[in-house]
Amino acid sequence: MIFRAFADALGQWNDKRFRRAIWFGLALSIALLFAMYAVVLLVVQLVTPATWSLPWIGEIGGLPTLLSLASIAVMLVLSVFLMVPVASAFTGLFLDDVADAVEAVHYPNLPQAPRAPFWPALVDSARYFGVLVGLNLIGMVVFVFTGGIGIVILWLINGYLLSREYFTMIALRRLPVAEAHALRKSNRFRLWMAGALMAVPLSVPLVNLVMPVIGAATFTHIYHRLRR
Repeated sequence: MIFRAFADALGQWNDKRFRRAIWFGLALSIALLFAMYAVVLLVVQLVTPATWSLPWIGEIGGLPTLLSLASIAVMLVLSVFLMVPVASAFTGLFLDDVADAVEAVHYPNLPQAPRAPFWPALVDSARYFGVLVGLNLIGMVVFVFTGGIGIVILWLINGYLLSREYFTMIALRRLPVAEAHALRKSNRFRLWMAGALMAVPLSVPLVNLVMPVIGAATFTHIYHRLRR
């Protein structure tokens, strides 16, 4: 069921509502990454002295510039870990558009689902972003000390969080809160597997920019197939 849902989501790639959501998420993701880099750069500039004095060598200048350049490399490495929360942070803002597009094509007999209000969706996205950033930074530390095992642990952690967030948001469009949570809990391991499979490409630069949309479509299919 998971692979069929993923294939059906990919099959709707050319839908204009998918493309609009992808471009929207792409623009916001890049903007947020640049904002995060700007903060790192500002901190580097503020805490680094203009010159350092070393014994037998004398004063060395240009260190802020050198560290600023080094921070670019650091952010490129961090982006592999941070793109999961960054690319997923705005999911709630375009999830209704993607789910509506999927339902219009594959489940046309369903009534129109109510749309989530903008500001609550934004607050939920911000909360979700904070949780994912914290866990991915912890996962990055684990990865440094454990090598390949760390990235697998990171995929499992992100898989659980992604499945929980995506499926719950999709289910709440059509179910009361108690029923949505009960459906998720009764299928938690299957959903966790779907989330973990989504977490893997979310760790791949560039590919991770489109995966939130594909993920929203995939979990929409999974929800409707679990309800049959």
